[in-house]
Amino acid sequence: MLSGLVIVDKPQGWTSHDVVGRMRRLAGTRKVGHAGTLDPMATGVLVLGINKATRLLTYIVGTSKTYTATIRLGQSTVTDDAEGEVTATASAAGVSEQEIYDGVAVLTGELQQVPSSVSAIKVNGERAYARVRSGEDVKLAARPVTIHRFDVHAIRRDAAAGVVDLDVTVECSSGTYIRALARDLGNALGVGGHLTALRRTQVGPYTLDQARTLEQLAEELNVLDMSLAARALMPNRELTAEETAEISFGRRIASGTAPGTPGAATTEHPAAGFAPDGSLVALLADAGSYAKPVLVFAPGTGTGNGNGAAATASAEA
Repeated sequence: MLSGLVIVDKPQGWTSHDVVGRMRRLAGTRKVGHAGTLDPMATGVLVLGINKATRLLTYIVGTSKTYTATIRLGQSTVTDDAEGEVTATASAAGVSEQEIYDGVAVLTGELQQVPSSVSAIKVNGERAYARVRSGEDVKLAARPVTIHRFDVHAIRRDAAAGVVDLDVTVECSSGTYIRALARDLGNALGVGGHLTALRRTQVGPYTLDQARTLEQLAEELNVLDMSLAARALMPNRELTAEETAEISFGRRIASGTAPGTPGAATTEHPAAGFAPDGSLVALLADAGSYAKPVLVFAPGTGTGNGNGAAATASAEA
């Protein structure tokens, strides 16, 4: 059975669900999931899992992401991006470069970010964007995010329109809304702001260089083998034949690293255990003097006996 990750270069105008639907047809299976939503306006890296590789997606969702984006200062929109109607304008002509860099610096590091009200976050069981569209004034709670890097590459001024466009790169934690970052920068500068372009260039260890367009995938379905995907994603542990046999039956083996030390594997951040033939056997967590299986795959047979399921994320990042 075909299993593995597919790194898609998502086209503009497509929802992540649209891409999953196309992949189901290309792969000939219903068991396809994605590891982090991209808004329809956005393009770039969307990681999909096929069949038993969907079990890896939950460990990809929480990884850091990198984006290139364009932020427009001087206009606010209802969606905090170019897809929504403009709700307020204020000339950004007087905003200096130093003020822009100072504003970016304030929005770098650990933040409490209020997500865009037009988001997929659920409020009492209903998506926030659906409540907004029905006329409700939605206020979402702030959540902790980390902006590891917020670099400004170009500052372009349109004096006639009174706007300033910033070309930026953002590396951030999972759950970050780049739209909200654009909004908050504009508000801090007193002129409003929104996102006009967004391209995701990296999700965890998976980059745009590995991504293929849907047209390319229709011609040749490029699937990253589960073993290679896991090797790039998490710490590796090479197992002996005896350890492979024990883990294959869900039994414990000696721990790889003492719990509490920097290299210790946990249930949330497991290590990938590989058989002598290089196949992925299991995901392991260290517990005392033992390592226990978090998720087990029968090596080399394509048969898994874990309970993982397809995972998706509602956050933009």
